Amino acid sequence: MIDNYRHILKLSNRCYVNKLINKFTFADLIKYRKKNFQINIDSKMKFGTKAIHAGQEPDPSTGAIMTPIYQTSTYVQASPGDHKGYEYSRTQNPTRHALEKNLAALENAKHGLVFGSGLAATDAVMKTLQPGDEIISTNDLYGGTYRLFTKIFEGFGLKFHFVNMTDLENIKSRINEKTKLIWVETPTNPMMSIIDISGVADLINGKNIKLVVDNTFSSPYLQNPIDKGADIVMHSVTKYIAGHSDVVMGALMLNDDELKDKLAFIQNASGAIPGPQDAFLVLRGTKTLHIRMQRHSENGKEIAHYLKNHPKVDKVYWPGFEDHPGHEIAKKQMRDFGGMISFTMKDDSVEYATKILERFKLFRLAESLGGVESLSGHPASMTHASIPREERLKSGLKDSLIRLSVGIEDAEDLIADLEQALG
Repeated sequence: MIDNYRHILKLSNRCYVNKLINKFTFADLIKYRKKNFQINIDSKMKFGTKAIHAGQEPDPSTGAIMTPIYQTSTYVQASPGDHKGYEYSRTQNPTRHALEKNLAALENAKHGLVFGSGLAATDAVMKTLQPGDEIISTNDLYGGTYRLFTKIFEGFGLKFHFVNMTDLENIKSRINEKTKLIWVETPTNPMMSIIDISGVADLINGKNIKLVVDNTFSSPYLQNPIDKGADIVMHSVTKYIAGHSDVVMGALMLNDDELKDKLAFIQNASGAIPGPQDAFLVLRGTKTLHIRMQRHSENGKEIAHYLKNHPKVDKVYWPGFEDHPGHEIAKKQMRDFGGMISFTMKDDSVEYATKILERFKLFRLAESLGGVESLSGHPASMTHASIPREERLKSGLKDSLIRLSVGIEDAEDLIADLEQALG
């Protein structure tokens, strides 16, 4: 270790180093690292620069450019309470800490917290509430979130109102003195509806109500809800942020110090945290997030237009179309329109949709989304099976609806796959 310190410091006066080396402390090392290795990320830096550098600096002991995987459960203390900032890896881990800082920077937030899954992150937010509190949520909602709200937290005394949030009046009419949180998903899953984040924030301005936005479908590259007035941004990091279908993780990003402390307490006390290996993989993923999202959006545009012109396709849900009801709002709050597309067939049957899904070769049938590879899904029987059929139909989620997560393959090959599958 002493030799490592000599190597790091690289002071010209070796004799002076030899005299001081026994007095050299970890604090000295951190101070040197900040002076010589750390890149100060500020708001003027562009997204790609932040994606690659925020929260990360070369390892001080070796100069390794990638954040090490600190695969440890605990940390040695010189005496009780005398440690180097880390005590136990459920509470904090250096690899996870680097990721949390990186994600906070990407969402233009002060704080970031990561969890074992997107639902674990959502669970933590719900635990900040008390029995009797009311939550207004979009009726076009990821099935896992709906299940968590209705099957778990309704049993603990929380009351949920599911409304069509594309009309802000539907939200306004539900707000009362018991309303403590509004849960927005935009674009929605799977109907690709657009909710006006700034409009919702204006509705609750001055009220003791928190606005949470599930930003999974957009990723931080396409949309930054905190800039539009959201209090908390939630991500299923599993999807676009990680981007390679090899990690399950969730995240919360926010500015409020007191709320951050409360959520960090829940993160530690409840223990739904990711391991350092997963944190490392996501840090690798964020370095190419901007490049991947550009390609997802380019391919999404081509696929959406192809489907819209197909004689067997009924409706295509993609906010990039000028006739999409939320197109103008999407243009205002998103940088592009992404690679998530849903469509229904003129033959509105589960049987026909199943045949199409079975014929796909590149659009592999699987749960999840946001990876580099293209995926297809049948929400009615997969991701949204926990939502009653009558509720699904209210938001337009028909039995024949197919959801596509358009990957970053060559668009021509993806269109050829659609052509042979649709017949």
